[in-house]
Amino acid sequence: MFGPGRGAYNGEFVAVAPRPQTQVIRVPERRDLLKSWLQDELRLGDVALVPASGDASFRRYFRVRTAERSYIAVDAPPEHEDSRPFVDIARRFANLGLNVPEVLEADLQRGLLLVSDLGTRDYLSALDETTADRLYGDALGALLVIQACGPCADELPPYDRELLLREMQLFPDWFLSRHLDLALSSEEAQLLADVFQQLADAALEQPQVCVHRDFHSRNLLVTERHNPGILDFQDAVIGPVTYDLVSLLRDAYIQWPRQQVESWALGYHDLALHSGVLRDTDSPEDEARFLRWFDWMGVQRQLKVAGIFARLYHRDAKAGYLADIPRTLGYLRDVTGRYDELKGLHDFVERRVVPAMEAKKAGSIG
Repeated sequence: MFGPGRGAYNGEFVAVAPRPQTQVIRVPERRDLLKSWLQDELRLGDVALVPASGDASFRRYFRVRTAERSYIAVDAPPEHEDSRPFVDIARRFANLGLNVPEVLEADLQRGLLLVSDLGTRDYLSALDETTADRLYGDALGALLVIQACGPCADELPPYDRELLLREMQLFPDWFLSRHLDLALSSEEAQLLADVFQQLADAALEQPQVCVHRDFHSRNLLVTERHNPGILDFQDAVIGPVTYDLVSLLRDAYIQWPRQQVESWALGYHDLALHSGVLRDTDSPEDEARFLRWFDWMGVQRQLKVAGIFARLYHRDAKAGYLADIPRTLGYLRDVTGRYDELKGLHDFVERRVVPAMEAKKAGSIG
């Protein structure tokens, strides 16, 4: 049924190119292009494109069913999305025994992919008090494989200081300024800049491993075999050992008690020691240091996520993510309130950000 796709992937990793954000995507034209590719070039027959999931990027996913099986068709406009890392990392992860979509056809020049369908039930819909230990256990097992056996430093881009700082800058640029209309004083701007450097230092002092970079409940699928199914790994980098762990356990979409989260995190710490991901120094301070890394990495991610969610609303007209910002800020407020070094950020959030959020909420209700 399938022949070689045009622009077929050649097996080499290529770093993601800068993505211009100003070009308008003509959605109907892209949908017609994808449907024509599936029907005329891949000869799938007369197919219907059923939206499969939302995405916080320019990619769109469609479920395509034939008499034989179900597929996922991906529209990734090449002027905004480079699909080569997805194809490359899917192959690498599959070779490790991880459950990821199989890339069946790829037209990289036009940004079209056909991949296997791993199902419809994500972790977010399945997690509750009775399933959490089992589902997180499976997810942490998969994460250990990624970190212990995944691509190395010369195979993926680095999660370096520049990238860490650029991500955190989304917080003042998009969340504070654009969303809350907060004008920062020079002292406040310097406070944030100094804290961002501290958080970057904490990230870079950690062991550096393969980082999925979006390892959370909406990107993990519950599957009957080889649970979980893993999605959205195309932005993988080499970075801090706690990044994916905090993405999973301090998820922007679901929250658990702090004591439970720390128990899971320390359980993973033990697994990472046994697997060689972490080195055992026989110090009683190892666990405390790991939790500090975990907490501070979470602050970096929560700053980034709040900025991304605001950007999705103001730039891309995706309002659904705004409801998750309070949970994200809740993590931020809790952690910064427990570390003297982050007291300045904590006080700034309590004094300036929380009242602005409450005022904006009151204004939207009124």
